[in-house]
This record gives sequence, C-alpha cells and structure tokens, in this order.
Amino acid sequence: MSEPVLVREQRGGVLILRLNRPEARNALTPELITAVGTGIEGAVDDESVRCIVLTGTGDRAFCSGMDLAGFAAGGTMSDEDRRGMEAFLRFTRGELAIPVVGAANATAVAGGFELLLGCDLVVASDAARFGIPEVKRGLFAAGGGVYVSSRIPLALALELTLIGDLIDADRALSLGLINQVVPADEVLDAAVELAERVARNGPLAVAATRELVRTAAIDVARARELEREWPARVFSSDDAKEGALAFVEKRDPVWTGH
Repeated sequence: MSEPVLVREQRGGVLILRLNRPEARNALTPELITAVGTGIEGAVDDESVRCIVLTGTGDRAFCSGMDLAGFAAGGTMSDEDRRGMEAFLRFTRGELAIPVVGAANATAVAGGFELLLGCDLVVASDAARFGIPEVKRGLFAAGGGVYVSSRIPLALALELTLIGDLIDADRALSLGLINQVVPADEVLDAAVELAERVARNGPLAVAATRELVRTAAIDVARARELEREWPARVFSSDDAKEGALAFVEKRDPVWTGH
C-alpha cells in the first residue's frame, strides 16, 4: 500500500502536516492540494489543535510547486475534492482561522513558496532557497505569489517576481519573508517549538489578533471594521476572565476557547 501524500502527526496542541511526495520534491498534485486544504480546514473545528506546522518530507525540497504532469492528467473531481481545493485556496490567502507555522526543510519555489506565504510564521533550513520563478516559464504566480508586495517593499517584491531568481535563506530572513533560519535537521523541532508558544496563548485572542494583523496588511479600513467586532467576543469571554485570574494566582491559564 502506498504512503499517503499528506502525513498527520499531533504533538499536544500542535498538528504536524507533512507533504509526502519526496520522490517528486513534494510537488503539488490535485490529490495533495485537496489533502492539505482538508487537513487545515478540519483542524479549525478540532479543539485539541491550537496551531499547525506544515512541512515536507526529505531534504530535496519543501515543495517544488505544481506537478504539471499531475494537473495535465486531469480527472473527475468529487465534491469533497472541490471543497478541499477551495479550502487550500483560502489557506494560501490566510483565510482559514488557525495559525500555521511553515517548516521549510528545504527549498520552496513557485507554488511551494506560495504555501509559505500562506503560513503565519516560517522556520527555514539554512540550505533552503526561495523564489517565484514563474516568469521564466512564461507564467505568473497565480497562487498568491503576486501578493508578496503585502509582505515586503514594492521594489523588492517586483525584483522577486519580475526577475524570478532564487534567494537564499539569509536573504529571505533579511527581507522579513521568514522568521528563523536553523540547520536542516533542526527545522521541524524549531517550528514545533514556535507553534507551541503560539498554542500556549488564548485561542480567541490569537484568532482575533491574527485576523486583524493579516487584514491590516492589505486593507486597513476593513481591519478597523473588524476591530469594532472582536471586543464583544474576546473581552467578555471566559478565556479573558481566566487569563486575568491566572495572572493574579501566578499560574498557567487553562483555556477553553470560549
């Protein structure tokens, strides 16, 4: 029996999703895209999961982008496949309501780099390289790469997208595209440790903060509207009371997400 294209592992409140096509540099097929979308969307309603780590199998690539042969083969999509595809697209736009930490075990280009742009935090191997090389193939980064200008200054975003050359991990870090650079064999553990630090915080507070900060990066007016909606949910919640009580009692809070 063949291995699944997406492997799941849970460590406490952290769900690890691992792209598992190492023989194809973890290239994205319809099956893998569906699995990623379904996996992340399913975690949103799972109260045991507070944060996700997304990584790849092997040391050749985190993800090399679309598997063009797999897409060319086509095939009939079920309703479940369509839902998974739609969830995947919402993830790449940062719309699925759960924090995701990318663990770039190796190089991420094209659609693979766009996967990392969908993540909230990224830990990368010091040997990894990153890029949006679609223009070199007569294409453009239709999976979200063109919105890299919401992360970095316009001149730098245009350099990455119009030239299409790859950059190393140190430059990606200096541009603010990733958060940490560590040796390749430490990437997953470092990403899980970062995810655990996120998961220790109040779930409602994390959800509100994540949505507001992400929205403000592209639409300040909309973020201000959301800022008026969140206080009623967060400041009157059981978790807000628990956070204050735990502080007074000098103990770790026990969150319920309510």
